[in-house]
Amino acid sequence: MQDVIKENLENILSKLENTEAKLIAVTKTHPVEKLQTLYDLDFKTFGENRVQELTEKYEMLPKDIDWHLIGTLQTNKVKYIAPFAKMIHSVESFKLLKEIDKRAKQNERVIECLLQMHIADEETKFGLDEQELYEILDNEELAKLQNIKLVGLMGMATFTEDENQIRSEFKKLKSLFDKVKSNYNTENIAFRELSMGMSGDYPIAIEEGATLVRVGSAIFGSR
Repeated sequence: MQDVIKENLENILSKLENTEAKLIAVTKTHPVEKLQTLYDLDFKTFGENRVQELTEKYEMLPKDIDWHLIGTLQTNKVKYIAPFAKMIHSVESFKLLKEIDKRAKQNERVIECLLQMHIADEETKFGLDEQELYEILDNEELAKLQNIKLVGLMGMATFTEDENQIRSEFKKLKSLFDKVKSNYNTENIAFRELSMGMSGDYPIAIEEGATLVRVGSAIFGSR
């Protein structure tokens, strides 16, 4: 198992060389033993989809791992990850942002957040549209949130074999990212991260300007 994971990791990292992209190892449903194997290879940036699974794995693994919550987050679950989550990729409302700020303050932390955009054709994908994005960024209350920092956008492309469609969706997200980055720069808005691309499409995402790619099965194997 270790040899396979090591080979997969090295293969992916080689594709990230000379790019701006960094790898997040997606740990969803993978056993702790596989995560420990990756950690032992000196890789410490993990992403988890579900709060319960994230908190359980956090307790079982070394505490110097950078944990990213990449799945849907309900306001009543924020308190469980606020003590340790490095970044939350899936913010879809100002209400959720306020809750993250509240819980981060209780833990004397600042939590970095990404706003999740809906870029896919599929109805099942979550995220904001462009108007909703600007409603959050222009909200006068945002400046009062001192324990969060908006550092970028996240999006998931349509699950399709059509690479042109995937590329088009990533291009659109990158364009929006660049627009916001140049027009918004305050104490708690400083865009630098564009989270897009998963095991099936991350090479395209890298070409289109992703700074974070979320890869699970291509590292750990099928679940």
